Amino acid sequence: MNKLNKEDIKPAVFELYNDYAHNRLSREEFTEKLSVYAVEGWTVASLMAFLMPDYKDAIQVQSDDPRIVTKCISYPSPKGGGTIKALLCMPRGNQKKLPGIVVVHENRGLNPHIEDVARRTALAGFVSLAPDALSPLGGYPGNDDDGRALHSKRDPNEMLEDFIAAFEYLKEYEYCNGKVGVVGFCFGGWISNMLAARVPDLVAAVPFYGSQAPLEEVPNIKAALQLHYAEIDASINSGWKAYEKALTDNNKEYTVYHYPGTNHGFHNDTTPRYDKAAAELAWKRTIDFFSKKLG
Repeated sequence: MNKLNKEDIKPAVFELYNDYAHNRLSREEFTEKLSVYAVEGWTVASLMAFLMPDYKDAIQVQSDDPRIVTKCISYPSPKGGGTIKALLCMPRGNQKKLPGIVVVHENRGLNPHIEDVARRTALAGFVSLAPDALSPLGGYPGNDDDGRALHSKRDPNEMLEDFIAAFEYLKEYEYCNGKVGVVGFCFGGWISNMLAARVPDLVAAVPFYGSQAPLEEVPNIKAALQLHYAEIDASINSGWKAYEKALTDNNKEYTVYHYPGTNHGFHNDTTPRYDKAAAELAWKRTIDFFSKKLG
């Protein structure tokens, strides 16, 4: 059997995985629907294995990278989950206060990929804080399937409070200059939009393929927005036009990028949905945006 490549996968398979990853399909339903595409010698098991994240070989910045300092901290979230654990990262040898960025995970907790993104953010010259919204349930359980199951047991608005509390913690952190932004992916994209609507002191927000904030809350947004959307992402994209109109009508500062041919999750380099060119461009835009707005 030849090695399975991204080009061998039909777009409908990625759509099925997207529905499964967002709990719109059970594992049983996903497996059943995936069986239609198990052709040419590929089994359902091999397709599923190919679609699952590969954290071992896709980490860009290792946890022991000598260029950064990382530590696990806890902070209070009285309106949310109580005590939240998080990964704090910053450049090694830093002697001055730096801008801060809250890094928000997808709907499966603080997995190795998002920890990697937090370290990348520190390498770019920021103090990053990556909370684990699964902390009240024991934290990220070591695999994404169980992580999604735990995530679904928490109230989204309580998790939002956890990230608002993360903003407050980072803003007052001794090595932060008080200017804080947020970047988030999928669920974290929604959190990023919501922080922009709920936190007046937030300076900048970068949602990657995230659901939009309620239109009635758009007038409250003070932060500058940079939004990234995949082309093949019907569920998320369906809310964009109305959001765009509300942002424009309320004279909000925003820039939006749409990435042709990409799937939801294109920035996540641990799954075959990853699009290297789009991800690298989006990340460069993100870092340049934060450098400009938070510097």
